[in-house]
Amino acid sequence: MKSIALVDSLGWAGAICVLVPYFLVSTGRLAGTARSFRVLNIVGGVLLMVNAWYHAAFPSLVVNALWIVIGLYTAMRARTVAG
Repeated sequence: MKSIALVDSLGWAGAICVLVPYFLVSTGRLAGTARSFRVLNIVGGVLLMVNAWYHAAFPSLVVNALWIVIGLYTAMRARTVAG
């Protein structure tokens, strides 16, 4: 029972890591190019993917895996541009 609570807590933390930066970008309080935006999206995607894997929610798992890939791609691109 404790593992379910832990995995669900990780899922909720992941949701917060994705939704809060999205809200901040949408309201103009954070730039979509900000490092914190990218990092929180990657961390949120990982946490949500763990939750989806545990619950065998494979469509959500795939979406979050792609979310992570996009986040890593943009982080690497920003790092290359910043030089």
